Amino acid sequence: MLQAIQGYHKDQENHWVAELACGHNQHVRHDPPWQNRPWVITPEGRTSMLGHKLECKKCKAGAPKDNSLTITSA
Repeated sequence: MLQAIQGYHKDQENHWVAELACGHNQHVRHDPPWQNRPWVITPEGRTSMLGHKLECKKCKAGAPKDNSLTITSA
């Protein structure tokens, strides 16, 4: 199920996590060659992806909403 990115926060290991419209969180790492998301490494890149839809596996699984941390868009 596609869900829009509404904001971001960093986890305990300093990795970026997207906050999705459905209430779930999803890591958005730039870790080439496995994950190629260079937009994650700059504030401008993250801001440009607000509203972009990601596939939410937690929605498909019927998982409850995640507890949100402070949302940071930059």
